[in-house]
Amino acid sequence: MNIGEAAQASGVSAKMIRHYESVGLVEPPPRTEGGYRRYDERAVHTLRFVRRARNLGFSLDEIRDLLSLWRDRSRASADVKALTLRHVADLEQRIAELAAMRDTLRDLAQHCNGDERPDCPILADFAELADVARAEDAALPRALDRATCHG
Repeated sequence: MNIGEAAQASGVSAKMIRHYESVGLVEPPPRTEGGYRRYDERAVHTLRFVRRARNLGFSLDEIRDLLSLWRDRSRASADVKALTLRHVADLEQRIAELAAMRDTLRDLAQHCNGDERPDCPILADFAELADVARAEDAALPRALDRATCHG
C-alpha cells in the first residue's frame, strides 16, 4: 500500500509517517521503481503501535525504547514495566505542575474585579514576577564576577 493508504490504515498522517522515518523511529519502507513508498501490514502495525504510545504521551525516545523492547522477543517484561512506570511518574509530575498553575490562575482571577477599572491583580502579579526575574538575571553576572575574581 502507498503512504496515503498506510496513513489511513494506521491513523498516523502521511506527514508524521515521513517524520518518524526521518528521525529513525520507524524504518523507511522499500520503494517502487518510481520512488513511491510501499508499506506492508507489518509497517502499518508498527505505525499503530507508535500512534498508541504517542496518544499515551510517550516521547519519541521512549517510543524508540518501547519499539526495541517490542521487537526483542527475549526481553524482560520488567524492562517494559520500568519504562512505563517512569513515564507515569513524569505524567504525575506534569499533572501536579498543571494543577498548581490552575490553582494560581484561579486565585488570581478571584482577586480580579473584572470590571471597567484598569487595575488588574493578574497583570500586576505577572509584572511583579517579571521584575524579580529581571533583577535576578541582572545580579547573576555580578555574582559570577565576584565568585571568579581573586584580586
